[in-house]
Amino acid sequence: MDRRIDLDRAVPDRPAIFINRDGHGAWVNSRALEVAGIKRGTPDPAHGRIERDASGEPTGTLHEGAMEVVKRLVPPPTEEDRVRGLELAQAYLHRLGVSAWQDAWVTRVDLEAYRRLAESGRLTARVIACLWWDRERGGEQIDELVDQRAIGSIGRLRATTVKIMQDGVAENHTAAMLEPYLGHDGRPTDNRGLSFVEPEALKRHVARLDGLGFQVHFHALGDRAVREVLDAVEAAQITNGPSDGRHHLAHLQVVDPTDVARFRPLGAVANIQPLWACHDPQMVHLTLPFLPPERARLQYPFGSLHRAGALLAGGSDWTVSTPNVLAEVDVAATRESVEDVRAKPFLPGEALAPIDAFAAFTIGSAYVNHLDDVSGSIEVGKLADLVVLDRDIFDRGAGRIRDGRVLLTLLEGEPVHEDAALEVGRE
Repeated sequence: MDRRIDLDRAVPDRPAIFINRDGHGAWVNSRALEVAGIKRGTPDPAHGRIERDASGEPTGTLHEGAMEVVKRLVPPPTEEDRVRGLELAQAYLHRLGVSAWQDAWVTRVDLEAYRRLAESGRLTARVIACLWWDRERGGEQIDELVDQRAIGSIGRLRATTVKIMQDGVAENHTAAMLEPYLGHDGRPTDNRGLSFVEPEALKRHVARLDGLGFQVHFHALGDRAVREVLDAVEAAQITNGPSDGRHHLAHLQVVDPTDVARFRPLGAVANIQPLWACHDPQMVHLTLPFLPPERARLQYPFGSLHRAGALLAGGSDWTVSTPNVLAEVDVAATRESVEDVRAKPFLPGEALAPIDAFAAFTIGSAYVNHLDDVSGSIEVGKLADLVVLDRDIFDRGAGRIRDGRVLLTLLEGEPVHEDAALEVGRE
């Protein structure tokens, strides 16, 4: 556990905060706790947890909503910073062959930065902006989301999706689980994680959003969160009838087998992040010891979902992990770590065939983005959103899929990335 006193040695005189790479927690020093008013008697917020030592003193680790108390004190980036950041991100994604994406966390100020790029013609990618659902509020924010959608459709930008974070992550025991986490002694605790939106309220909100024509993008990592979200999608169908919302559940780390079979009949899309489905240090040290063995065997069930007829869409959750599609496909097909070649495959029965993994990242993602009529596959009449690789990645003799390189990325036939090796080949 990260301790404030360790950070105090490096930064003793001013507030300091280091946010975890997954965005679900933070490490802060004593001065940050002081200015945020977090002390021994401070209660945990409704959607977070303050780690404490045996005496009840905050240690400096803040989970989920608890870190927001400190984060809101940090000066925000300017709009110019945001615009420049988006341009850098866009260039990076184009280098990896990405021509379209869903940005899963778009606040009002983020939307303004996207609008500036789109209005100036500098947004070369197709972007679905997921408007952020404030879990501290309720249905009263929906009218505001409708207004944001109206102003967020410019050029290749569409603000047609709402992102609802239903739970946290397994590593800090905030993912919502049907069975309790284990403690360090291997015995069940009384902690089953957090449901950020009360399940009955979630049904009402999703039904209303669906009725207004919004797509809903859910963060649903634990098996209880997955069930709550599927129940909400089902409630929306009962209320509104069939829709073309293409609602999707992201991450799906633990999925109960009874819920695997619900995706296809509900039209719910499985939004998968394959890079995490391996024996990496996070899995080995922070997850497996704290999940009951029978639940640990249900992690990242991509193969089961595919066999049950669920439509898969590939995503990265970048900047949490790499947006390198070839690395993602490699892990989906092998369940092997791209970093530790000695690690054994993780639940290899849940691997996907390479062609099915690629389909998730092409036509599957296009489907979720309502772009499958113009992109996602090479067909007569579709736009020339194309990628040229340096090898036939389906040729086993060409090496690992993850070792491939993007030479050319085209958007409507126009290059948005050209590798230097391609230029040499033209000479």
